[in-house]
Amino acid sequence: MTAPLEELTHRDADWAGLRVLVTGLGVTGFAAADALIQHGAQVTVLDAGSGGERQETQAGILGILGADVRRGAEHVAGWPTADGGGDLEVDLVVTSPGWRPDHPVLTGAVDRGVPVWSEVELAWRLRPRVGAAPWLVVTGTNGKTTTVQLLASILQAAGLRAAAVGNVGTPVLDAVQHPEPYDVLAVELSSFQLHFTHTMSPLASTVLNLAPDHLDWHGGLEAYAADKARVYERTQVACVYNVEDPRTETMVEQAEVVEGCRAVGFTLGIPGLSMVGVVEDVLADRAFVEERATSAAELGTLADLAKASGGDGSTPAPPHLVANALAAAALARAAGIAPVAVREGLRSFRTDAHRTAIVAEVDGVTWIDDSKATNPHAAQAALAAHERIVWVAGGQLKGADVDELVRLVSGRLSGVVLLGSDRDLVAQALARHAPDVPVHDAGVADHGDMDGLHALMDRVVARCAELASPGDVVLLSPAAASLDMFPSYGSRGDVFAAAVRRHLGLGEQEGV
Repeated sequence: MTAPLEELTHRDADWAGLRVLVTGLGVTGFAAADALIQHGAQVTVLDAGSGGERQETQAGILGILGADVRRGAEHVAGWPTADGGGDLEVDLVVTSPGWRPDHPVLTGAVDRGVPVWSEVELAWRLRPRVGAAPWLVVTGTNGKTTTVQLLASILQAAGLRAAAVGNVGTPVLDAVQHPEPYDVLAVELSSFQLHFTHTMSPLASTVLNLAPDHLDWHGGLEAYAADKARVYERTQVACVYNVEDPRTETMVEQAEVVEGCRAVGFTLGIPGLSMVGVVEDVLADRAFVEERATSAAELGTLADLAKASGGDGSTPAPPHLVANALAAAALARAAGIAPVAVREGLRSFRTDAHRTAIVAEVDGVTWIDDSKATNPHAAQAALAAHERIVWVAGGQLKGADVDELVRLVSGRLSGVVLLGSDRDLVAQALARHAPDVPVHDAGVADHGDMDGLHALMDRVVARCAELASPGDVVLLSPAAASLDMFPSYGSRGDVFAAAVRRHLGLGEQEGV
């Protein structure tokens, strides 16, 4: 290799000849391999998969560009070999977020003293030497995607060329190399991505909340929390924490930040000094105004958020959306965005299609798609926003315990309809904590069998309609992952919404 790794801090460094092993040929793995080849690196790509049209195409492209692409289970069972035998000589491993740290290839790298980077670490080091767009970085168990989308809306309302990137969809590598440079990036990062990220220095950062999730990947809550906390390291202007989740404040206190970086809290209550919060129906900033000891800046109102979920504005914004908006506002203010742009960005925002999105409001019953609630903590946020609920729950719990969730929301439930592989665990929790609530088991369908999944969801919706009364909310908020039956949580939400519209006799855009 031409330059040692510690000198590879920007795209104009000498990357030529760097021997890189890229693990995974998904969206981020392809982006990493492509970027490295463009900068002259020698790239080997490993992936357990051997088929799929998209992967075939990506493998073909990388092969034409000069990469050594190795696909199949035999190539990921351990450290790769060189063509002539013996271990493959590698200077660096760039890994995709789906690869656990205990994967044999990654432990093989550690055993050999080979550094491992996430694709986020690579993206940070491939920024231009001068004039790179600052990063405003969001992580947390729940609310990440909504928060970066809110943040991007605010930044764009300020007239900046900005985008929501990272775990939200567009790889951050693609964003930093875009031919039309961005002014600022709203970056969503998962704990997986943060695990192997070492030198990132955000302008501002936040951990929105912390609850047990992905413990199978991390090996326990402590390790999961430690990876989330990495987002605060080397932050330059503001570490934004959740006043209602003291663990996030502790993370800030323990972080090694750039000198002068401030701790800024967000709260659903009245904000103290160096906080943003809510005063009556106003989102108020007491962190980024000069006279914050005696005054606050208005960042918007609760009414500005009321239409964000797709309704007519008569339903108040749910608390978790308000919290996400406050976090986004704090990050934007840390970047120097004026209050008027914050308010305009909040007014124009609409939630993701599967995050507390209203599907229909008919005969006094509101049908809501919250399929993105793939763990109990996320479901609790949606359930807490409504008084009377017919709850659609179940799927893959990923080792999570639903007892506390069921105990907390039991008084709000008019009925429950269960589906998916771990529905019995939810049923057992309901029997313990909500024995008087009617529960219907809709069953399970084969993974990817779309006819079977539509039939299953038709049964779910029909039973929900029988259980619901005027004033009730029918809420798909599964508290579990979707991959036991569906290709994604988005597919699960789409199938639910389609079933609702069929049952109500509505067209695609009717009902809201």
